[in-house]
Amino acid sequence: MKTAFVGKGGSGKTTLASLFTQHLAEAREPVFAIDADINQHLAAALGAPEEYPATMPTLGEHLPLIKDYLRGGNPRISSAESMIKTTPAGAGSRLLRVIEDNPIYDTCVRDIGGARFAATGPFGEGDLGVSCYHSKVGAVELLLNHLVDGTGEYVVVDMTAGADSFASGLFTRFDLTFLVCEPTLRSVGVYRQYLGYAKDFGVRLAVIGNKVSDADDVLFLREQVGEDLLCCFDRSGHVRAAERGDVRPITALEPANLAALETMREALDTAPRDWARYQRQAVHFHLRNAEAWANESVGQDLASQVDPDFVLGPEALERPHQVMQV
Repeated sequence: MKTAFVGKGGSGKTTLASLFTQHLAEAREPVFAIDADINQHLAAALGAPEEYPATMPTLGEHLPLIKDYLRGGNPRISSAESMIKTTPAGAGSRLLRVIEDNPIYDTCVRDIGGARFAATGPFGEGDLGVSCYHSKVGAVELLLNHLVDGTGEYVVVDMTAGADSFASGLFTRFDLTFLVCEPTLRSVGVYRQYLGYAKDFGVRLAVIGNKVSDADDVLFLREQVGEDLLCCFDRSGHVRAAERGDVRPITALEPANLAALETMREALDTAPRDWARYQRQAVHFHLRNAEAWANESVGQDLASQVDPDFVLGPEALERPHQVMQV
């Protein structure tokens, strides 16, 4: 199952993404965590060494490798250079699993506390004025357009804050999206904005209350978001210790907050999956990007990259034409 954490900047979405990832890793579930936020803090929140963000390779800097590998033997894609962030998988494409060996994972993925981890990479000084951060996030969209996650496997993505999540079709790539919401009008405002954008695409949304102090906070959130409120996290000494550099085992989290993590897992596990809609949405955003800018940039009609008979999902892994090279 694939999930994203979104919300207002400072709401605690990275913290909750890390807690959820640790919860899954502690249960020895296959989990792949991806930091797609412009502020790259997920590795540290997971307990990575201080030097990790600066030393580990990133998805953003290895886009040529990612494109070349995923292209595989797909005859509809003339070259790796013609692939863009929305290029969907088709017959002959190389598909990914959550846990496997392949050149992309070998180069860009590392283990942190029992979870597989990758980062898009920071928005560096050299990018200022000449690049868009969403070009880096495009690497994540490409991965998810070619990834088949099975039962009991998890992908957790920490997204950019606020409405920036809608700068690409990435927001549709998930089975359930967790929107982290503080008991404040500003945070609720982001929820309403997100809800307005997401409703036209069938995005399933669950609100996670965070930094809740008392029953009044819970009542406020319930009044503002209604049945979308899945659970709440109390203010946490465990989290405060981690923010001071004292990263403790997830089992040391307060019982009520551990129960909230399990509620989130149950909601994700029971979320319906529709691989056909997933593929349709990937194609929809690819065609939009092709018409808006990519056809002119690449110099060809990228609608030709769409395989009308292909549906991403478990059955695609079993097709004879699918070449999985490691």
